Amino acid sequence: MSHQIAVLAGDGIGPEVMTHAVEIMKLSLQEESSSFSFEEGKVGGAAIDQCGEPLPKETLRLCEESQAILFGSVGGPKWENLPSEKQPERGALLPLRKHFELFANLRPVILYPELVASCPLNHHITKKGIDLLIIRELTGGIYFGKPRGREGKGEEERAFDTMSYTRREIERIALMALEASSSRRKKLTSIDKANVLSSMVFWRQVVNETVERYNQVNQSTSEKIALEHMYVDNASMQLILCPSRFDVLLCGNMFGDILSDEASVLGGSLGMMCSASLSAVCNKESDGSTRFGMYEPAGGSAPDIEGKGIANPIAQILSSALLLRYSFRKEDASLRIENAVRSALRDGARTKDIAQKGEKTVNTFEMAQEIQKNIRDDRIRA
Repeated sequence: MSHQIAVLAGDGIGPEVMTHAVEIMKLSLQEESSSFSFEEGKVGGAAIDQCGEPLPKETLRLCEESQAILFGSVGGPKWENLPSEKQPERGALLPLRKHFELFANLRPVILYPELVASCPLNHHITKKGIDLLIIRELTGGIYFGKPRGREGKGEEERAFDTMSYTRREIERIALMALEASSSRRKKLTSIDKANVLSSMVFWRQVVNETVERYNQVNQSTSEKIALEHMYVDNASMQLILCPSRFDVLLCGNMFGDILSDEASVLGGSLGMMCSASLSAVCNKESDGSTRFGMYEPAGGSAPDIEGKGIANPIAQILSSALLLRYSFRKEDASLRIENAVRSALRDGARTKDIAQKGEKTVNTFEMAQEIQKNIRDDRIRA
């Protein structure tokens, strides 16, 4: 069976790190790599410059014909003054999420032992370890709710947005979080603001009902998921005071946006943070266990370091590992990448963003080469 991946490198450092991510993905697939094709498409500012719009029809068609999207980064000062709907981020990312119903954003936050000094938290907090997963509902809530807009004049002029969730939207993201919890430490924290928002009272109710049904099906005590609810303001504080208390965090769109950005610094650098955005639609010819998804680093296009060869490629590389895991069930290949990254860090490879004062640094190419070497060495040992 042939598998097609749409490769949308985008702007800034996107093309620099994407090249290495694709090479490493091919290497990790070993003999299976011949059954995968990687087709490039324009997106973001690069697409505006060439085609006049951030998400050309040709790119959307490529994505529709593919089983997954490996996304880079979009945006930069060059396009900041365009109308909001024409800007790279709003004109490409949001339409892709909506078009493919990418309703679940998964962002793992891991602090590797070798990078403890790069984390801004005190050692007495980080020594307990940080390994959590934020699952954010991505296509509902206040970012997509209606009505929205502005009206009136003078002192009575107002702007408004609507936070709205259906039972279906809450149930499906809750089930995604429960599935993730079942393969981790079986602890789920649902984030809301049920003390003041009616939509969040409903959120809490539906999450409770969904978890209860899930646990009834899984009668074994060892398989049941422990659920706690936490207000978003407390959660934002606990992420700093005691991040080790969390396993899986279930969040609505806006709260997940904020908390995942806060948590992104816990791993030492945005250059370490990968993400997966999964669709409600299963892949073609799938048995239901694989999903269409878009995979991207959590950081931006970093135009200030574009072309300098110092960008950290790890977030893009780890995003490709998530792609292989969730969209193609290639767990062995995914683990090869993740283990190769860990080995590179353990052996002292550091790009500028994760290096401590006095530590020797490597450039983008050298970090990628070190990871490739580790995959090759693993293959030899196997």
